[in-house]
Amino acid sequence: MSTTVSFKVPSAEGPQPVTVSYERVGRGEPLLLLHGIGHHRQAWDPVVDILATERDVVAVDLPGFGASPGLPEGLSYDLATTTSVFGAFCEALELDRPHVAGNSLGGLLALELGREQLVRSVTALSPAGFWSAAERRYAFGVLLTMRHISRRLPLPLVERLSRSAAGRTVLTSTIYARPGLRSPEAVVAETLALAQATGFDATLRAGTAVQFGDDVPGLPVTVAWGTRDMLLVRRQGVRAKHIIPRARLVRLPGCGHCPMNDDPALVARVILDGSR
Repeated sequence: MSTTVSFKVPSAEGPQPVTVSYERVGRGEPLLLLHGIGHHRQAWDPVVDILATERDVVAVDLPGFGASPGLPEGLSYDLATTTSVFGAFCEALELDRPHVAGNSLGGLLALELGREQLVRSVTALSPAGFWSAAERRYAFGVLLTMRHISRRLPLPLVERLSRSAAGRTVLTSTIYARPGLRSPEAVVAETLALAQATGFDATLRAGTAVQFGDDVPGLPVTVAWGTRDMLLVRRQGVRAKHIIPRARLVRLPGCGHCPMNDDPALVARVILDGSR
């Protein structure tokens, strides 16, 4: 069951209130799960039950996505602010340096939390920030097109398309290599989440200046990339390995940009191995 927590985040205008929606399940060492831009915490549903057998799993909606309201005036959607938000979130939930796993934008945030020594291990699945300028323009163009389509498709049409494997392929093949595995209900929900994400535009604008260029010293880091990632191509994983030389670089055969859906057992094993 989802719940919310509110806390204060420093800003130039003084502490600002932030509310984050999350779901918590399982037992063991804490594990924070961060989704990508335009998605919501339900992106992790295929792996949560597996992870919860060994971890206290906390899956969150990023500010302005899913059920989390947007950031207040005075707080931007840049990497530094979002890192501060999740540092404060962990304090509010009394999560003592949790493990963290993130996908896409969430992977970038996970690495930044690691660089700030706010977590005890990092697993980044197709993280943003290791792109060339041309690769970033391509990815942002695809994301804007997906957003445009999601906001203009009538809900009855989305529901009708989601009932067939072919329709789910039309709606989600950009991020999933095996879109037929996604349930109709999940496809409808994530299409609506993309259309209704109040933080999408500001987050994408902030991402224009992002280029991850620092090592993450002193803690275990795993970077994993799907071999069929059509959004952030897998050669970016090699760049990540050069920048974070002690990172474990893992290949996810047959997986797309959001590999949690394409091979839940493999992804869960990679996350658990990375957090041991």
